[in-house]
Amino acid sequence: MQIQNSKIILTGGSLGIGKATAQLLIEKGAKVVITGRNQERLQKAADEIGALPLVFDISDYESIPFKTQEAIDLLGGVDCIINNAGIGTFSLLGEIEIAQFEKVFSTNVFGLTMFTQEIIKHFVNQDKGSIINLASTAGVKGFARGTVYAASKFALRGITQCWQGELRKHNIRVCLVNPSEVTTAFGTQDGVERAEEVSKLRPMEIAHTIASVLEMDDRGFIPEVTVWATNPK
Repeated sequence: MQIQNSKIILTGGSLGIGKATAQLLIEKGAKVVITGRNQERLQKAADEIGALPLVFDISDYESIPFKTQEAIDLLGGVDCIINNAGIGTFSLLGEIEIAQFEKVFSTNVFGLTMFTQEIIKHFVNQDKGSIINLASTAGVKGFARGTVYAASKFALRGITQCWQGELRKHNIRVCLVNPSEVTTAFGTQDGVERAEEVSKLRPMEIAHTIASVLEMDDRGFIPEVTVWATNPK
C-alpha cells in the first residue's frame, strides 16, 4: 500500500499508540481521521499532528453507521482502518463482575466488529483495503488478573483470522499487531501518559511496525506481528 495520499481512519487516536501511529502516517503523506471519546483531548492531538478529529465512542453501537460515514466523508474515501481503540479491566478470579466483561467487550470486540463491518462495504466495492487490528501479547498468552482483558484480545485474534479467510478474495489485507507492554496512558485512571522507560516499548515502536506492515506491496500481507521489548526489567 502506498501511504502517500492514502485515506486512513484510526480509532483511539488521542494518546499513546494511536496518536504516534497517526503522526507517523501523516508524516508519510497520509490523510488521517482520528477518533476518541474526549473532545478536548482529541482536538488537542489533532492540532498537534495535523489529523482530522471525529468524536466517536465505538461502544455506542447505534452511532456506528453514521459516524463511520462521517469519517469517510471527511477523508473523501477510505483505504485503511486501524482498530486501535481499546480498554481493559484487571481483576482476580473471584472479584470479576459481568459488567466488566460487557464494558471491555463492547469496545474491544463488539464495537470494533460493527465498525469494521460498515467499512467493509466500501473496501469490497473498490476491491482493496487494509485493516490493522491492535491486540496485545495478552491475546497470545494469559496472565494473572487478565481474565477479562485477555479474553477480549484472544477473541480479536480469532476474529482477525476469520476476516483473513473471508476477505482475501477481495484484495483486503487484515493484520493483527500484538504489542507487549508500552509506556502509554493505558490502564491509568487520569489518562496521563506514563514516562518512557528504557526497558519498555514506546508508542513509536508500534507506530513503526504498523507503517511497515502497510508499506508492503499489495500483493502480500503480514497476518500477525508481535512486538516485544528487547530487554525488559
